[in-house]
Amino acid sequence: FRRDGCVCVPGFLTEEEADGLREACKHLVEAMDPSLHTPTIFSTTNHNQARSSYFLESGDKVHFFFEQEALDSNNELKVDKHLALNKIGHALHWLVPEFKKVSFSTKMKKVAQQLGFVSPAVVQSMYIFKQPGIGGEVTPHKDSTFLSTEPQSCIGFWFALEDVTLENGCLWFSPGSHKSPTNRRFIRNPDKTGDLTCFTSPPDPDDPSTLVLIDGQVDHKSEKNTSSKSRQIYTFHVIERHNTTWDPRNWLQPTPEMPFTGLYENNP
Repeated sequence: FRRDGCVCVPGFLTEEEADGLREACKHLVEAMDPSLHTPTIFSTTNHNQARSSYFLESGDKVHFFFEQEALDSNNELKVDKHLALNKIGHALHWLVPEFKKVSFSTKMKKVAQQLGFVSPAVVQSMYIFKQPGIGGEVTPHKDSTFLSTEPQSCIGFWFALEDVTLENGCLWFSPGSHKSPTNRRFIRNPDKTGDLTCFTSPPDPDDPSTLVLIDGQVDHKSEKNTSSKSRQIYTFHVIERHNTTWDPRNWLQPTPEMPFTGLYENNP
């Protein structure tokens, strides 16, 4: 992990834990009424969400984001809602018991300790779908662009809940790229007349139950899902609170409803 910025830990989740996360997600989608949610498309190619308060206010809530190809010109669903979502975020780890149990488990704490964290905090979580045939690509990026501390400390915990293949949008990363600084930031736009969020600079050129640890400064991406099989994953991000400062320009901010919850603390 220190050499490459990314490492796989096969079989990290038990079958029961993986099944529990998938089932919890299924219940969330079944209970979701699309007409009650702003039809916000999540895309890393055109960043539609940058103009959406629904996205900006999702840090302490469970919000639903759709695939571009799942909606028609009137923002109505063209497919069943279970096949329409890009992701759910960003407080699953705090508001949904099944995700909270896994995210704050003893073995997660042990991993954080092995990585050298002193006072780690979970700051956001997502369930990402990669729907069959329409699951959009995720362009190359560093997680520290979106979750920045000084010094940088973000690490992603990424869990494969289904088989991940070349055809259904597997994760790609550039070994050693975490040793290059994160110069780009995705922040709340200081220009109140423009989009709600913005980037500070242009982009740089370009087995189920497996845990993938991703250094926040490593470049990684995934391609569009061109197969008939989905590629569902759960991920959350951890930052260091000890001797670091949280960039106040970050799009995500702690709130009383969802503080940056310590991984080592006794959370209910």
